[in-house]
Amino acid sequence: MSSATLRSKCLKALQKLARISEADDNGICTCVSCGKKKHYKEMDGGHFIPKGASSYWALREENVHPQCKGCNGFGMRNGSAAQQYTLWMQDMYGADFVEEMLQKKNTICKIKKFEYEDMLKYFNEQIKYHQERIGE
Repeated sequence: MSSATLRSKCLKALQKLARISEADDNGICTCVSCGKKKHYKEMDGGHFIPKGASSYWALREENVHPQCKGCNGFGMRNGSAAQQYTLWMQDMYGADFVEEMLQKKNTICKIKKFEYEDMLKYFNEQIKYHQERIGE
């Protein structure tokens, strides 16, 4: 499998992990931007720093959290979802960490094939744990 394919699989797995790990025992999670509650399968894994904007943050768990489809799409570009996400991130991780994220946004991070493989294995193990936790 190529590194590009592995990266794509890692992004997809991380987005699922972000949603399912925040879900309650009934599979319901909350949008970090608007507070809407939906089943994790109906939510997106929204990136605080867009995945195309930062190779450094694209595959880090601290950067991806549940968002409803409206906030993750239109709301991040044209609405208040980005501002609400920033406030949520500051509450969750602290303003200093969020500032560090923004400063490292343009840092280039070369990820090797074996690192993608390790990430994918870890993400999938965590997803399996949470699927069992919520009874899937």
